Amino acid sequence: QVQFVESGGGLVQPGGSLRLSCAASGSIFSIYGVGWYRQAPGKQRELVAAATSGDSTNYAESVKGRFTISRDNAKNTVYLQMNSLKPEDTAVYYCNRAPGGGWFYAWGQGTQVTVSS
Repeated sequence: QVQFVESGGGLVQPGGSLRLSCAASGSIFSIYGVGWYRQAPGKQRELVAAATSGDSTNYAESVKGRFTISRDNAKNTVYLQMNSLKPEDTAVYYCNRAPGGGWFYAWGQGTQVTVSS
């Protein structure tokens, strides 16, 4: 079973930036790709950004041009650079395999991102 450890969240003012990191316990990114997901209070978990096993990327419309996903396969680590943060970006952020196949690994604890003045 693969485990994920997310980090880098925190409290930031609107317009600020954060860089999230996620370390996986296994080498899955080159096989299943990787995604960043988030869940705000009272809402369903949603995909924010994904990088496929073929290195293509895609983003939710709400974060395009502001967020960038990148990964280091050798370190089994994925990053999410978040710029121009908005209050609506407030959520717990998680990483997991990229969507597809109808299944996910067990979710980690996530990292809280709060955008507020």
